Amino acid sequence: MSYLAPGTPENVALAQHVNGRLRAEARISNARAFLFRAIGLGAFVGLAGAGLGAAFYGYATMNEVGNASDKLAKALTQALETTTLKTSGEVRLTDNTLKIEGGVPAAAKGRPDVSSLTGNQGKTEAPASAAAAVRTSFTVFKTVPYLDGSIVTGWNFKGDEQKPEKQYCYVTRPQTFGDGATSNQTTVAIDGELLPQPARSEVNFSVIARSCVWFDPSKL
Repeated sequence: MSYLAPGTPENVALAQHVNGRLRAEARISNARAFLFRAIGLGAFVGLAGAGLGAAFYGYATMNEVGNASDKLAKALTQALETTTLKTSGEVRLTDNTLKIEGGVPAAAKGRPDVSSLTGNQGKTEAPASAAAAVRTSFTVFKTVPYLDGSIVTGWNFKGDEQKPEKQYCYVTRPQTFGDGATSNQTTVAIDGELLPQPARSEVNFSVIARSCVWFDPSKL
């Protein structure tokens, strides 16, 4: 065993060595602590970024679904606003011949022979106890092709009148909903008067009205 006296070179060298060793270990401990803190901070930032990314992705997905639903609802609303659903007891015939049940043909080029249709039918078909005679009414259609549909003008005749009681003009085009198909019918004019143009309608009423075939006695 050896003993070093205080102040000797050996004692000074030993003290310096111990001091350097302690400083080195302190720096190593500080470096490890900084490394752990950096790893923890990096993990926190990574998890926070992943959470924000997931939140933005979920928001974008929900917003996209919401926009798609709004667009679908808007499209259906526009389709319903511009569609005219009409139910009547009228029968559309060919453009050239108007045929009445019972074998009585009438040319549809001009005004039909109203007297032959209404002369005795009210008396023969109505019961003897009827308070009023049966009134015969019919409609003549004039059709003009338009794109994938047609422009139709209807003349409503009532009784033995010499001219139509009412006229109307509409455009009809095929339309598909899912797996089914239907027709989109839009009325553009009544009795020669152009209807107001809807703001969201894709049909130009003034252009369609040029192809309407209105009743003209001079052309009969």
